[in-house]
Amino acid sequence: MKTALVLSYLGTGYHGWQRQNNAMTIQQLLEEAWEKTCGRPAIFSGCGRTDAGVHARYYVASIDQVSSIPLERLPLALNARLPDGVVVKKAVLAPDGFDARFSCVSKEYTYFIHNSRVRDPFLVRRAWNYPQTLEVEAMARAAGDFAGTHDFAAVKNEGTPVKSTVRTIYYCCVERRQGDLIAIRVCADGFLYNMVRAIAGTLVYVGVGKLSAEGIPALLESRNREAAGPTAPPWGLYMTALDYQMEELDGRAD
Repeated sequence: MKTALVLSYLGTGYHGWQRQNNAMTIQQLLEEAWEKTCGRPAIFSGCGRTDAGVHARYYVASIDQVSSIPLERLPLALNARLPDGVVVKKAVLAPDGFDARFSCVSKEYTYFIHNSRVRDPFLVRRAWNYPQTLEVEAMARAAGDFAGTHDFAAVKNEGTPVKSTVRTIYYCCVERRQGDLIAIRVCADGFLYNMVRAIAGTLVYVGVGKLSAEGIPALLESRNREAAGPTAPPWGLYMTALDYQMEELDGRAD
C-alpha cells in the first residue's frame, strides 16, 4: 500500500512543488516533515508541477510508504513540522499502483483577477490586480471556445519539452465572484507549461478589446504564441480540484 496526502498551500515565497537544488519548494518541505515524523527518508510524487508563487487549495501527493502513525493522526503530526502556509488536510491509503501524478484523470485550476483600480491589501500575491475594466461577458464567451480537444501551442510557453501540445479541456469558464473578483476556471486532462496563465492573459486581452471574443478558434489554429495574450502572473493561480475516480481523494475547494 501507499500513502496519499491531501494538501493546501500558499505558494508565495516558494519555488513551486518540485524539489530544486537552490530554492525551497513544497516537495522539500513535505519530505523533510515526513522524514522527521516517520523516521524514514521520503520521496513524494505530486499531482502537478506548480510554478513558483502558484497556490493550491486542493493538492494530492503520494509516497511508497505507510506510516506507523494512524491515518487520522498523521496530518496533525506532519502539520506540526510544516510552516503555517502548508497544511496536510487528510491522509488515506492508496493501492500499490497509485501515483498522485499519473493516476489523476483531470485537474482544475482557477485563476483569480482582482479587477479594480484600487489594490486590496488582502489580495496582494493572492490575485492579479488588473485596474482596467474587463468585459466579463466577452471573456466568458471566448472562454467557451477553449473547451474541447485542441492543439494548445498558442497558449504554451517555452519550458519542459513535450511530445504533443494537444490536450483536452473539459470546461473553461469565467465568472464574477463577490465584489471585483473574477475567476477563470479551467479543467483538463493535462496542462502545458504556463497554459492556464496564458489562457488567463488571453482572456484579459479579450476583456479589454485587444482580441475578439470570437477569435479563439483561429488563435488556436494558428499555433502562434505571439498572437495570444500575455502570461498572467503566477500569484493569481490556484489548483482547485482533482479527479482520481476515488471517493477518498476526489475533491474541489474553490
